[in-house]
Formats: sequence, structure tokens, C-alpha cells
Amino acid sequence: MVFKSHLAAMLLLGSALCSLQAAMASTLVYCSEGSPETFNPQLSTSGTTFDASSRQLYNRLLEFKPGTTEIVPGLAQRWEVSANGLEYTFHLRPNVSFHSTEFFTPSRFFNADDVLFSFNRQRDTSNPWYSVSGGVYKYFNDMGFNKLIKDVVKLDENRVRIVLNNPDSTFLSNLAMDFSSILSKQYADAMMIAGTPEKLDLKPVGTGPFMFVKYEKDAFIRYQAHPAYWKGMEELDKLVFAITVDPSVRYARLRTGECHVMAYPLPTDIKSMKKNPEIKVAEQPGLNTAYWAFNTSKPPFDNVLVRQAMNYAINRQAILDVIYKGTGSIASSVIPPTIWNWKGPEYDYVYNPDRAKKILENAGFAEGFEIDIWAMPVQRPYNPNARKMATLIQQDLEKIGIKANVVTYEWGTYLKKSREGEHQTILLGWTGDNGDPDNFFTPLLSCTAAETGNNRSFWCNKQFNDLISLARIEADMQKRKKLYKRAEVIFKQEAPWLTIAHSVRFQPYLSKVQGLKIDPFGGIYFSGVSLK
Repeated sequence: MVFKSHLAAMLLLGSALCSLQAAMASTLVYCSEGSPETFNPQLSTSGTTFDASSRQLYNRLLEFKPGTTEIVPGLAQRWEVSANGLEYTFHLRPNVSFHSTEFFTPSRFFNADDVLFSFNRQRDTSNPWYSVSGGVYKYFNDMGFNKLIKDVVKLDENRVRIVLNNPDSTFLSNLAMDFSSILSKQYADAMMIAGTPEKLDLKPVGTGPFMFVKYEKDAFIRYQAHPAYWKGMEELDKLVFAITVDPSVRYARLRTGECHVMAYPLPTDIKSMKKNPEIKVAEQPGLNTAYWAFNTSKPPFDNVLVRQAMNYAINRQAILDVIYKGTGSIASSVIPPTIWNWKGPEYDYVYNPDRAKKILENAGFAEGFEIDIWAMPVQRPYNPNARKMATLIQQDLEKIGIKANVVTYEWGTYLKKSREGEHQTILLGWTGDNGDPDNFFTPLLSCTAAETGNNRSFWCNKQFNDLISLARIEADMQKRKKLYKRAEVIFKQEAPWLTIAHSVRFQPYLSKVQGLKIDPFGGIYFSGVSLK
């Protein structure tokens, strides 16, 4: 009896261990690089925020097929476009459930009201939701949606028509972007009645594959699978973002199995990762550009000669050698060559400190001056180490008589202060969101983006702006290319940035992770992922 009892106890313990292992196997831990600014992707342009919100919690009318730039149906099953290109009619997917959480229980399926709410909050300044959480819809405005969209009309519960003021060849691609995520109007109404409207942006409710559970700033975000997800419940029961700012610590946690997937490895670690049989490293050319922007609203950078001198003064090849370690290429263009096999203008600035000094003399700055270089506190796909990059730039500037101070802030503060124009110069970058050149030119360099602050150079050139505006409504690709080429010549002459590098994208993960696809736009999606 003792033996049988002992055997039974052992079997029970074994069963419990198997159950525990199964439960652990359905929890994926992602070592992310930073804290999100918000959980509403309409209010941000940060990839860190999009990874934590739109890419796990929400859906859009149209979506990109995982791992590609191909548009596929999302919350809209199909759509029609009028002959004049001004009216888009979307047929909405029926029986799509919003998340049911401890803080909100929906009583209806997704419908046209949610689409109208999600777009009208961003476009209608008289809407009571417009000013909630600061009322700054950076991407919506920077992409020109506030001027492009004339009306959003509910035809019935399952049909919506979006009317444009003019044709736009990028419109459908832009609808698949993060800022076009669909939020719950019913949840919004409940929060407004409760007097806590900002909770909509802090405790999110979407239709996406995962539901929000808990967030502690700079520590973790917890999610669980959406049991009523319209594509089918995910194999992962739980998802955890373990916020780990230091890339070396992220790698250490990956090696020990504390996390299954990590964000943005150091280029110096790639070789050792590839030698580890427990780790896989997906890679592809990045759809990105790293740049150093000059605030043209502040002297001395309101002087084009000073900006040109800065472009000649910096040794970009040295930056590539030290920072990117063979995982990037010099950026001669605003947009990367992965878009339309793009090639930058024939003319580009080549490292020439003597010429830089001569230009500064001609500009009246023979004795030099003192500036600040703002450097990101976090690693980004386009820049593995902004602070070290700033130090290299600092050393190059010293050679031409300019004293530079390196400045940094917490990531959210960094973005906010620079958007408000507090910087003189700033290191930033961009990862494309839809594979179209407009996605670089308009949100980063248009006059509209200068007004909202996403154009960190605050440079507004009418001729340049007219060219990119014409390119956006032109349907013929070859004509669009010619317009962008002309625009980029102006950009190089005016030099509001120094374009630095395009980087290769690496995504390390444990070999037990199945179904993870590297995203061409630099994000991370866990829908369709499982653990062996």
C-alpha cells in the first residue's frame, strides 16, 4: 500500500509538473527595449508604442500580410473605389468581438460606429474626444489625413464610405498603418460618462489577438489571448513584454531563456548569437533611415551654409564602422534602397572637414560656435547606439572648431521635447510603415509635419512641399519617381538633415519559438506565434 501510495503521489506530481510546463510553454516573454508612450496608437509615432499597442491589441480596416508589404482585408472584408478615386466604400466584417476585460464588457460586435469614432476623433476638432489625452494626432495630421478626408459616412451597420477631397495613391496603404487602428466607441462612451475618458488610451480595448491585462512603467506589460478573436484564438495563452532597456541585458536574458524573443540586438552580438544552437536570428535589409536633424528655426541652423558645413564635417563611414559593425550602409537618400529599388541623387556630401571649415568661414563663423546634440536613450532599428554616435559626431565637430554637448532624456520626454522644438540638433530615424516613399517624405519633411513637430528640422520649403504633394496624388509610378527625385535634390541643397545610415534588421529568438515572421516595417507581431 505504501508503494502504491508513493507511486500515486509520484504520478500526481508528474502530472502537475507536466501541467505547469504546458502552462509555461504557452507564455511567451518578449524582452522589449522601452516603455510605450500610450496604448492608443493614434497618439504616437513611436515604434515602441506601436509594438505594445496596435500590433497586439488592435486591428485596422486593411492590414499588411505578415512579413510582407501586401495589403489584405482586415476589419473590412472588401472595398470598392469610385471611378474618380474620391469615394472608398468598405464592407465591414460581421461578428467581430471587442475584448472583454475586468474594466469593460462589450454588449455588441464591432460595427460602423467604431470606424466613424476612430477617424472622427482624429479629424474633427469639435469632437469632444479630440482634445482628450493632449489631442495631438501626429501621424494622422503628418500624413495629411486631416486635409485629405472630406467625410466618413455610415451607410449602415456594416458599411462605411470614406470620401476624399482629392485622389491619393497612398490612401489604402495608409489605412493599414498603426494610426488607423479601430477603437471601441461603446467603451469610449462608457469612459466619457464615467468622467475618465483618458482611460480609453491607458487601458486599451481592441479587437486584436491579445487583450491588455496589466502595465507597470519600465517593468512589464502583460497580455492574454483574446478568446473570441475573429481569426481564431492564439496558441499563446499569455504574452509578456519584459521592458529591458540595456541590449546586453536583453541578450543575457535570451541566452538563459528568461525571454524567448528580444528587441534590437547589438551588432557586436550577432556573430555569437548565430553560433548558439538555441538561438535563431532572422534578418533582412531594413526599411529605415537614421539621420541627424538641424532645427532650422534656431540660429545658427537657420543658415543653409552652416547646415551644408555640418554635412561635410561628419565621417559617416567611421560611424558605420564603429556603430553598425558591417550591418548598415551609408544613407545618401531620405528613403532606403529597399523602396522601389531607390537610388539617391547623384550628388551627396562626402566627408571633407577642410571644406566644412571654409564654408563656415564664408557663413561668418570662422571662430566656430557651441551646440547641443540630442542623442536617443534607447536603441532603435535604425540606430544601435545613438549616444556613441553623438560622441563620434562631437569629435568630428571639434576638428572644425565647433564645441558640441551631448544631451539625452528619457525616451518619452525626448520625443515630446523635440516635437516642441527645444533641441538644436537631434539624432533620430524612421522605419517605413507602408513601403511607399511618401511615408518618409510627408511625415518627416513636409510643411504640415513642421507644424506638428514630427519634422524635427522644422524646415518648410514650398517648392519641395509642392513636389511631394504632387507625387502623392500621381498614380503613375515613373512620374512619381521623377517628382521625388526633384524633391530630393532640393533636400540635399537645403541640407536640413545629414542622412547617416540604413541598417540591416535582425530579430533574435529562441529556436522553440515557431511562426515568428520578421516585419519589413520594423515592428513585432505575436499573432500566429507558438512555442514548441
